Amino acid sequence: MSQPPLIVFTDLDGTLLDHRSYSPEAARPALDRLARLGIPLILASSKTAAEIDLLRDEIGCRAFPAIVENGAGILEATPDADTGTYDRLRAALDEVPPALRAQFTGFGDMGAAGVARATGLPPAAARLAARRQFSEPGLWKGNAAMLASFRTSLAALGISARHGGRFLTLSFGGTKADRMAAIAARYGTPTSLALGDAPNDAEMIAAATHGVIVANPHGTPLPALPGEATGQIRRTAAPGPEGWNDAVTALLDEMNL
Repeated sequence: MSQPPLIVFTDLDGTLLDHRSYSPEAARPALDRLARLGIPLILASSKTAAEIDLLRDEIGCRAFPAIVENGAGILEATPDADTGTYDRLRAALDEVPPALRAQFTGFGDMGAAGVARATGLPPAAARLAARRQFSEPGLWKGNAAMLASFRTSLAALGISARHGGRFLTLSFGGTKADRMAAIAARYGTPTSLALGDAPNDAEMIAAATHGVIVANPHGTPLPALPGEATGQIRRTAAPGPEGWNDAVTALLDEMNL
């Protein structure tokens, strides 16, 4: 495999996908240009492999792996239905002291109907979101002291717990940035571009050769990152796929690609 001149890693919701329509079409000019150049486009999201597998066809990047469940796993070109890691995670979760375990309601406790209620997703989409392989999002109802004890109990079992929006997500580790490095190495570690709009994208954006913070008028904005002072990290004026298109086009122009 020859080394491409660039590899692109991107968040989905609110970044490459429009906040309201979930469409990538405003980014189609840049997407088509990446495809013509043969530049790998790696989707990196909190979504499951089942969800991302459908999106790869719409976006046009089925040939490339994707980072799923916020970095807890990788989806290869062909989906794998193995749930072994998730089953181990669920089993370990039940080793937590019962008083703490009762404060956490995971997607596996909710079922697809409960996931639909908790996320606002339509039933078909909720079923895909419930098809976990590597991580367990859920709702925490206990107080801060109990959460600290819960995290300590989980850590003793090798499980990390990270808040992302309204959900507390458990996994055996791995971040978008960790997976980004591993995937880039497959392509010879070329110049990298990472785009995202939320705090859980910060590590990935900071780890790339070029990082882009896509404007996010609907959620928690990313605070200033150190790379912004040096120009390694930029911010878009436009939100979502429009801003994504502007940023990718600008970098390709600068690289004379």
